[in-house]
Amino acid sequence: MGDFFQRIVDVEVTQEEAGPLAERMVDWLVAEGVITREMSGDAVYSLTVDEGHVPGPNWARAVSDPSWEPAPVAVVVGRDYHVGGQGEDEAEWANCPRCDTKTVIIDYPESFEADDEVWQPFEDGIAAWKETGEGSAVCSACGVPVPITEWEWSWGFALGALAFDFWGWPPLDDSFVAEFGKQLGHRTDEHSGKF
Repeated sequence: MGDFFQRIVDVEVTQEEAGPLAERMVDWLVAEGVITREMSGDAVYSLTVDEGHVPGPNWARAVSDPSWEPAPVAVVVGRDYHVGGQGEDEAEWANCPRCDTKTVIIDYPESFEADDEVWQPFEDGIAAWKETGEGSAVCSACGVPVPITEWEWSWGFALGALAFDFWGWPPLDDSFVAEFGKQLGHRTDEHSGKF
């Protein structure tokens, strides 16, 4: 069956800034009553952390339809890639910011797995970025090495050092997402999915 989630990824914060920014965002969310400081491992399905903040008394102000009780919110600190999970029905691609060429990585619905040859330069660039903070992939069209964090990804894939996983939450309200991004002070990527 799986579980649904909403995610907000800060795609600009550095590894060094991510921890302090996460603490500031938790302070803001607690002050707004969206979450509490209480931590729980119950119903947290984040792929990278084992516990999350219990929803607060005002959690419903963050969603567009408060028709069900949400699970805890996981705060994920550290350079990583984030995916939307199941449910994609279009091609997954990376767009070169230099020449505006889209490189198809997974050709849904023809294939449900990445083309290994096409994905390998991106996989190597992401691994280097996770380890050192720098990594690139050479565009197959223009031949230019592009930092992995500058590639534009199709819906449901983001790179960042700070993410907030709202597991089991109804869809987040647009005004809450806008305010969340304003509080972060950086460009974000938002997506939802199911695992």
